[in-house]
Amino acid sequence: MLLRAVARPRLGLALRGGPVLSQGLPHSRSPTQTRGSARAGPGRESPPLAAETKWKDRAETVIIGGGCVGVSLAYHLAKAGMRDVVLLEKSELTAGSTWHAAGLTTYFHPGINLKKIHYDSIKLYEKLEEETGQVVGFHQPGSIRIATTPVRVDEFKYQMTRTHWHATEQYIIGPEKIQEMFPLLNMDKILAGLYNPGDGHIDPYSLTMALAAGARKYGALLKYPAPVTSLKPRSDGTWDVETPQGSLRANRIVNAAGFWAREVGKMIGLEHPLIPVQHQYVVTSTIPEVQALKRELPVLRDLEGSYYLRQERNGLLFGPYENQEKMKVQDAWVTNGVPPGFGKELFESDLDRLMEHVQAAMEMVPVLQKADIINVVNGPITYSPDILPLVGPHQGVRNYWVAVGFGYGIIHAGGVGKYLSDWILQGEPPFDLIELDPNRYGKWTTAQYTEAKARESYGFNNIVGYPKEERFAGRPTQRVSGLYETLSPKCSMGFHAGWEQPNWFYRPGQDTQYRPSFRRTNWFEPVGSEYKQVMQRVGVIDLTPFGKFSIKGRDSARLLDHLFANALPKVGFTNISHMLTPKGRVYAELTVSHQSPGEFLLITGSGSELHDLRWIEEVAIKGGYNVEIRNITDELGVLGVAGPHARRVLQKLTSEDLSEGAFAFLQTKSFKVAGIPVTAIRISYTGELGWELYHRLEDSVALYEAVMTAGQQEGISNFGTYALNALRLEKAFRAWGAEMNCDTNPLEAGLEYFVKLNKPADFIGKQALKQIKAEGLTRRLVCLTLATDDVDPEGNESVWHRGQVVGNTTSGSFSYSIQKSLAFAYVPVELSEVGQQVEVELLGKNYPATIIQEPLVLTEPARSRLEKKGKKDKTEKSSHHSAEF
Repeated sequence: MLLRAVARPRLGLALRGGPVLSQGLPHSRSPTQTRGSARAGPGRESPPLAAETKWKDRAETVIIGGGCVGVSLAYHLAKAGMRDVVLLEKSELTAGSTWHAAGLTTYFHPGINLKKIHYDSIKLYEKLEEETGQVVGFHQPGSIRIATTPVRVDEFKYQMTRTHWHATEQYIIGPEKIQEMFPLLNMDKILAGLYNPGDGHIDPYSLTMALAAGARKYGALLKYPAPVTSLKPRSDGTWDVETPQGSLRANRIVNAAGFWAREVGKMIGLEHPLIPVQHQYVVTSTIPEVQALKRELPVLRDLEGSYYLRQERNGLLFGPYENQEKMKVQDAWVTNGVPPGFGKELFESDLDRLMEHVQAAMEMVPVLQKADIINVVNGPITYSPDILPLVGPHQGVRNYWVAVGFGYGIIHAGGVGKYLSDWILQGEPPFDLIELDPNRYGKWTTAQYTEAKARESYGFNNIVGYPKEERFAGRPTQRVSGLYETLSPKCSMGFHAGWEQPNWFYRPGQDTQYRPSFRRTNWFEPVGSEYKQVMQRVGVIDLTPFGKFSIKGRDSARLLDHLFANALPKVGFTNISHMLTPKGRVYAELTVSHQSPGEFLLITGSGSELHDLRWIEEVAIKGGYNVEIRNITDELGVLGVAGPHARRVLQKLTSEDLSEGAFAFLQTKSFKVAGIPVTAIRISYTGELGWELYHRLEDSVALYEAVMTAGQQEGISNFGTYALNALRLEKAFRAWGAEMNCDTNPLEAGLEYFVKLNKPADFIGKQALKQIKAEGLTRRLVCLTLATDDVDPEGNESVWHRGQVVGNTTSGSFSYSIQKSLAFAYVPVELSEVGQQVEVELLGKNYPATIIQEPLVLTEPARSRLEKKGKKDKTEKSSHHSAEF
């Protein structure tokens, strides 16, 4: 083995045949293109486009940053007809992370809707050269992810069922096909491959210049060098933008400034959670075995070796992702800012960090053992804590949008430009991408947290992606509930918008380790015990991560009546309400409690906190409503108490009458429990008798201990979010982000009960919903039961009927009442009748499934009503009996 030192001429080896690109060496083309890249083709490189000399004093949209993402947005906005689009670049187009990118493009993404972003990017890049006349150097030899372990094969099967209901082409292929497509591989360990036709690579410089040509063609102004020196918001929501070239007023600004995005954010008092990391890749000289090939090799991703490899002319380009201990974070840029003038420069290479990946690559592709290195590129790319970009409008600042944090900017640029353009022009996102919402982070996201997570995310780039994945770096944050110290030794915690919340609790003698799996794992039995606890006795759950807003003022009722499709609850009552988009999609689901005349408490899920708050604030400001909106999420703890004995336990701690006649379902009251002031709502996501107790965060421990002590005789115990999910699915409760979101309307989601089309208020989405109802639905949400073996649906699996994919699941779990799997799924209306047989694909196998009458288990209020009427029909008997084992 030749790999001993950095200074060697081979991939083990010293650097022979060309210099290592290092810090301080500016380049006007991408590092590979400067040496005659095969991407654009000899003699076909497009000349740099000259900067504009004109200036505008007004702009509809100002985009800050001339990398591929910013230029793509300018192109899409201008092409869609927006006048006065201005892009400001501090030095020159592609300066930053774009110019030195490896340029990989892939249809694959483990996320559901991010596949659409990748798809839109590739479809744009395929036609961009013809549209603009600019060469883009787009190669599409396909790509193969290789599996060398059985669990990786399971991951491929898991990803296949999440792809079948998308337009993306993707296949699992065997070793023979892999070797045929990539004959240079050592096949000893390869079990399977995940193959995406149409994948490949594009020249980042040429791509950006083509997008720029298109943007100019449709009327956008691209101005550089024009660094933004000041951003000042005006009372009417517009912005004053200042540069050395002049100032202009903008209706909105979009921060697409790459690794300068933090500096731009700081101008207006925002700390964007971004950090530059060093990413290295190696380019070889001509390799005879590569040169002899009759067709270009597909892009290879060796997931266990944690690197990508593709053909570059007659050599290879190889890019590893080092583990989190070895990779380098450019943290000095976070504390001191990006060095002035840094643009088309690189860092010194460090091959020592790559050695284990180089060895893995040489074992997998043996021709690398005698390959000469001509380039080592080490440049900055920007990471967010979870590696996903921040895309969309920012809460708390009017008309300020972001498109930053792109670890994979080339493949995201085209799709994100279209996505943002559609959102800006139409007033709502074209589809749900809450995982990219910049408002998923908040004040709890410190620089230390961002660095720890970015390091983890980079190092985990190619690890197996399990369902219910937890990553533990940077945890806990400052955002812990009052019960964290009390509960954490007893349970496995989940992470929700900075909060720690119990997923499941250990019992004596049980395995306490976090063991993610594609199949049932060590939490299966404990979750069953927690389910039984709630159904038969009484359970307690920490619900503190809920987002909580106080809304009051002269126009509060009028605002909420306009925001929500449901009628407002009477004073002292609570209901479930939905905010819809103008096109009638479900933007959010909240519980609305009318505490006193004109004063409301709104509750939403932890992951939706600032997502929902931004929407509420924007509508309030645009409509000129006289209201006070406060985010009180961090001020209140929430304790859920649920189960048949919940009333008996709580009654011991309060003089308030909790009887059915005095405290009905969906009522809300304020009183004291164990001497602690609480706002109590009789509601429970379990569907069982229960209350949510809202209290000061500092009172959480005292309240919890009082409840647990009072419930000893009733056998009280804890339960977590996994059991809660199983309970809500059996009751057919929909979840925002699964059964409903910006991809769905409330009618197809089965939410008609909560939508009051006949209420006088013209709520947002009302007219669109009337039209949807008049035209008729094409699909419906249904409940399915399926008999599986050791695997349960999670959501987003393909639903089959007669050999065709006809829909997708949205969420699922094991039903402990009937000992079968249970799932929600969208299917065509003609296949939505009770008793209809379909199939659900799980890990490469199709399991028979049956559409059932929902709910599988009646809620406690429904059971109580039936008992009062004496109508114990067969459905109620069987459901209730099975639920009690």
